[in-house]
Amino acid sequence: MSASRPLPNPDPLTRPYWEGAKARRLVLPRCDACDQWHFYPRSVCPHCGSDAIAWHDASGKGVIYSVTHVHRAPSPAFEAMVPYAVAIVALDEGPHLMSAVIGSEIAQVKIDAPVTVDFVDEGDITLPVFRLASAAKI
Repeated sequence: MSASRPLPNPDPLTRPYWEGAKARRLVLPRCDACDQWHFYPRSVCPHCGSDAIAWHDASGKGVIYSVTHVHRAPSPAFEAMVPYAVAIVALDEGPHLMSAVIGSEIAQVKIDAPVTVDFVDEGDITLPVFRLASAAKI
């Protein structure tokens, strides 16, 4: 029996994010009081303290802020994926997301490389991932 990868378990606070991903849209919380984006989802704005939070479409564009190239699986559930890249992506809107970078040779995945969001279905959930902008699907 092969191990399965752990997957997110949406809750009421994160449900809009996962529903957006299922629809192939990157949606993030933005405060309607101060107009600041933030991530991870919270019930009050981390910038001004307002509870006027709404979900909005983000561009899905950004740059790699930090990256790790994984050559040794952390558990049997990840063995088929190695080598792979995990990055912190600085989105154009400001928030930073941690995600996989797919569709390129691992050596091409570097800090400051422009990326664009893509989506991968994993069972009942759709995961936002990123591709190098030069390798984005058309």
